[in-house]
Amino acid sequence: MSLPRHICCTLLVILGLTACEGTTFNSSVPTSPVQLVINTEAGEYVHFVTDNIGEYIIVDATGYHYHNKTIPLTNTDYYGYAGVLIYITHDRQYAAFDLCCPHCLKRTPCYLDGFFVVCPACGEQYDVSHGYATPVNAVSKEALRKYNPIYSNHRLTIRN
Repeated sequence: MSLPRHICCTLLVILGLTACEGTTFNSSVPTSPVQLVINTEAGEYVHFVTDNIGEYIIVDATGYHYHNKTIPLTNTDYYGYAGVLIYITHDRQYAAFDLCCPHCLKRTPCYLDGFFVVCPACGEQYDVSHGYATPVNAVSKEALRKYNPIYSNHRLTIRN
């Protein structure tokens, strides 16, 4: 005898919501404030939409870097420990990562090279193409610190 479909769906939803309860990811990268808002309807960011796979914005002490332009920070912007990479993944999602290598823990930011974030100190590469930023060379034992972007009403918000 099988359960009715609506009961099975309800049980799956409850399991999905409770399966990860209490689970957190502890990164070696020191926690630093992140607060960034990007209006994708604003002139300089109109191309930063999820159809444009591989597009990215880097935010650091000197501003928002996008399409060879630098847009100044506001007094409410915070960019993490070594800067933040905001990337559009292969599955058309926004992903955001701190640019500090968790192996080296230096404020010298990693840089983007295609689908990989590369640490200039240890050479580790982190694959950001699918939104996980996992290490490729096994120099580092953990992925880049991840932030959760929220997109609503043409505004992309990244906070921790």
